[in-house]
Amino acid sequence: MTASARAVELAVAAARASADLKAEEIIALDVSEQLVLTDVFVIASGTNERQVGAIVDAVEEALHKLGAKPLRREGKGEGRWVLIDFGDVVVHVQHAEDRVYYALERLWKDCPVIELPADVVAGADAE
Repeated sequence: MTASARAVELAVAAARASADLKAEEIIALDVSEQLVLTDVFVIASGTNERQVGAIVDAVEEALHKLGAKPLRREGKGEGRWVLIDFGDVVVHVQHAEDRVYYALERLWKDCPVIELPADVVAGADAE
């Protein structure tokens, strides 16, 4: 089983919204074979708490335009690691320091990476 087309569509929209706000190290992982609760994890980093909050707001707005509403959100008050659960997609926006410490990519290393569009990757790498 692989991630649904809808999950991939939402993941790309979340990644694009993150890239628009200069998020770093954006990655999408197909976790559908490991988890029954969701298909895709999107992980992005911000350099400070304010940027993390702005990325979260942008992701929620972008996915709302596609008809997706968050089922739950955790961590926004602290701005270090915010988890937004959209059902098919779970978005993790982490402060860069926490991203290194928790290393979600290493934890989920057996899951396939979903290729993101070039503009998302280029936008995240542009400085």
